[in-house]
Amino acid sequence: MKKFIVILSAAIMCSCGIYKPYTRPEVMTDDLYGAGVETADTLNLGYLGWRELFTDPQLQALIEQGLAYNTDLQSAQWRVKEAEASLKTARLSLLPSFNLAPQGGVTSFEDHRPNWTWTAPVTASWEIDIFGRLLNGKRRAKALYAQSQEYRQAVQTQLIASVANLYYTLLMLDSQYNVSKQTAAKWRESVETMRAMMQAGMTNDAGVKQMEANYYAIEASLFDLEEQIRNVENSLSSLLGEAPTRIVRGSLDGQDFPEELTVGVPVQMLSNRPDVRSSELNLVQAFYSTAEARSALYPSLTLSGTFGWTNSLGSMVSNPGKMIFSAAASLVQPIFNAGANRARVKIAKAQQEEALLSFQQTLLNAGAEVNNALTQVQTARSKTSLRRKQIAALERAVESTELLMRHGTSTYLEVLTAQQSLLSSQLTQISDRFDEIQGIVNLYQALGGGRDMDTDETEESK
Repeated sequence: MKKFIVILSAAIMCSCGIYKPYTRPEVMTDDLYGAGVETADTLNLGYLGWRELFTDPQLQALIEQGLAYNTDLQSAQWRVKEAEASLKTARLSLLPSFNLAPQGGVTSFEDHRPNWTWTAPVTASWEIDIFGRLLNGKRRAKALYAQSQEYRQAVQTQLIASVANLYYTLLMLDSQYNVSKQTAAKWRESVETMRAMMQAGMTNDAGVKQMEANYYAIEASLFDLEEQIRNVENSLSSLLGEAPTRIVRGSLDGQDFPEELTVGVPVQMLSNRPDVRSSELNLVQAFYSTAEARSALYPSLTLSGTFGWTNSLGSMVSNPGKMIFSAAASLVQPIFNAGANRARVKIAKAQQEEALLSFQQTLLNAGAEVNNALTQVQTARSKTSLRRKQIAALERAVESTELLMRHGTSTYLEVLTAQQSLLSSQLTQISDRFDEIQGIVNLYQALGGGRDMDTDETEESK
């Protein structure tokens, strides 16, 4: 007995490592957003609620509809429920199990009276988790549950960003359609002017036809824009979980966003961005899987017992039912399968290293996405004032060339060139504004925006 206690004590001391909880490994976050990007320990853009960033009432209504009816988000929510049930199962495995197994039967020999026997036992079994196999299994299930929550959050963040991007795409196309329509009306007037000038002998038929051709090209582009608008509306309707329909919306000029786009310090992204958190939770699962595999190298102790009533104990039964009770304990030490268990530990360790590398790569990818979004916004904003000056200059050029053509000192080719350049710059200006807004949306997503903080605090407290 003393020898058994010594062996058991030595095994417990050797297995202390399997009880250690997970701690985050050291990760390099210096210059994660890129060199030269200003960071400060303050709340970043990702901590804003989506209603604070997207103030357009029509867009807010669309996002709310998407959160309520999007099928991908609903599927992610069911995945959370599955993981929650698995966590409850893992927690219950630490407790004793009880089963009621009543049995009965009738026996008769030749002409003897039938004999009725019955047993109504309650069996119990309890594995004493000396070496943490069940504990580490529960911890791994808890990490899996948290990872399912992060997956749902990632779907929600992606959904909010996708709805916003499609909405702003519609506003961009609306603006381009309006500019093209106004330009087509002006070119129609230019065609009429050219025809009058040809009748007066001030220009030739080639100039009129060239002007008409450009006018028809603008009219045709309106149909292309209408098709793009319809396609984007259909895509947005699909995200909202409804059949294709017309999307009620505002205007691109009416959108307002913060001038200062704070990104915070990189460590904030570790606690806010869902895919980074999910990647770390995958590492947590691998850590506890390794500990669980290591615990299989040590003995397992199980207590079992039976309590109930029976009348099938032969001569010991003198009344219809007697109480029965039994108890047992078993200690199982792996011997012949110890090699297989050690191999499982090596596999688990290798998977843990893979999960660590994946976590580090996820951080690098996230930092690159933040840098790309910041660059997109800064580039678009830098072009804004220059584009405005360019359009003002081209508007004056169009007026001047049209006036000179009427006086016979300029050709229709100069007028066409000026008009085409003006239209191209106006459409590009709209695209620049859309790029700026899209960059803000991408930055919001890259920083883990769209998270419901109140819900997260409730879930983390479970």
